[in-house]
Amino acid sequence: MYDVIIIGGGPAGYTAALYSARARLKTLVIEKMFSGGQMATTDSMENYPGFDEPVGGVELALRMENQARKFGAEILYDEVIDMDLAGKVKIVKTTSHTYNCKALILCMGASPKSLGLDKEGALRGLGVSYCSVCDAAFYKGKKVAVVGGGNSAADDALYLTKYAEKVYLIHRRDNLSCVKMAQEELFKSDKIDFVFNSQVVELLGERKLEGIRVKNSKTNETSTLYIDGLFIAIGLVPNNELVLGKLELSKDGYIITDRNMKTSVEGVFAAGDICEKPLRQVVTAASDGAVAAYSAEKYVTQYNP
Repeated sequence: MYDVIIIGGGPAGYTAALYSARARLKTLVIEKMFSGGQMATTDSMENYPGFDEPVGGVELALRMENQARKFGAEILYDEVIDMDLAGKVKIVKTTSHTYNCKALILCMGASPKSLGLDKEGALRGLGVSYCSVCDAAFYKGKKVAVVGGGNSAADDALYLTKYAEKVYLIHRRDNLSCVKMAQEELFKSDKIDFVFNSQVVELLGERKLEGIRVKNSKTNETSTLYIDGLFIAIGLVPNNELVLGKLELSKDGYIITDRNMKTSVEGVFAAGDICEKPLRQVVTAASDGAVAAYSAEKYVTQYNP
């Protein structure tokens, strides 16, 4: 039996693993895809403390993973399909095995929201994308659009200018909500055209994306943009499928924790983007992970089956 099992290998999960393993607790991290979570889809970060030059999300993710391994954390790449949180012993079932632990830290993160349009799922990977770092190179010399007005949309648009001939930034309001520094960079670029007060209402194309229809909310006029790629960056939804009906969640589906990252079930903690919180950044996820591991360590020390 493990002292601590951590579900999710993003900044929250690997920071929790680092603190837990350094406390000499038998620690297992289960990640279903790749190290870093949302962080690994970020090309360059300028706001993570300790790096006076921008650091890539993948590089930082691998550093975090290696650091956790260094102190003895075990890393398993598998998908968790069910959990039993009711008993003193927490049970985690993956596609290949069942694991038991004294304390559980949930770091499943969040995933990009979709527009909810017809053909969106069918055209994913065929012109519709949620990750500019993953897919920008496919659009060298082509025309693309980004939907959103926050920091993620700004990052996507700026990154895409390295490859695309033209980038349309489509936002439902008449001003951007991203940080001022990003706005300055966006407005300086001669490759970016702004489409304000507008929403994408239709995707064009059958076997691949050929264009989009955009409706202006002030004039009610609909126009067509003939583009090769559409990058959607309109926010996140929590990856909460495993805890529905098992933990107290916010109205938006995020796990509710106290300041010690304790959930509504004893012995279960949560950290990172899966939690109800005012700011979702790599640095806040890492902070959550450290607190969750500290709380889990105290719980395990007093554990009495």
